[in-house]
Amino acid sequence: MIALLSGRLVYKSPEYSIIDVNGVGYQVFTSLTSFYSLPEINDALTINVHTHHREDAIQLFGFIEKSEKELFHFLIGVSGIGPKLALTILSGMPADQLISAITEGDVRRLTNISGIGKKTADRLVLELKEKVKHITPAARTGERAERNRIMDDAISALINLGYNRAVAKDAIEKINIDVEGDITVENLIRESLKVLSR
Repeated sequence: MIALLSGRLVYKSPEYSIIDVNGVGYQVFTSLTSFYSLPEINDALTINVHTHHREDAIQLFGFIEKSEKELFHFLIGVSGIGPKLALTILSGMPADQLISAITEGDVRRLTNISGIGKKTADRLVLELKEKVKHITPAARTGERAERNRIMDDAISALINLGYNRAVAKDAIEKINIDVEGDITVENLIRESLKVLSR
């Protein structure tokens, strides 16, 4: 069973993306949340994957954030919700709002999502209210966009200092993984220079 793909993004659309892993192209269905977080075409990408087996096909569903994959697993465990509807639900509401609606029993808000009627919303609340409480959603798309902008600025600064783009990007990404909370261009540059000087 495929749980993770690491390769190069060669195609992306709101419905699915194609990831080239050592010359093999994998079609991966994603939510809009993950779609908006995808890198540029031909950039490296590592994505969490759920493998769904059907009688006539094997489908891959991808998630940039582990918390979204965890929420997806809970959703498909609810009677009447398959992978495609689970993806629609994740596309219709940010993870933090979805968790809030379920834990608060806000059926009205859940029925605003395309494909979700009152009965399905009631089941979501009944079956997942306690299960989803521990999930910590990732930063919103806007916050990720700001984080990516800061990373790009730091990479540009390192290039201006004479470093190769690939080397600069690799150093910045290593630092970004280790840094929790707010990050600044200055912090990233300072920490990445430590990495590059090792």
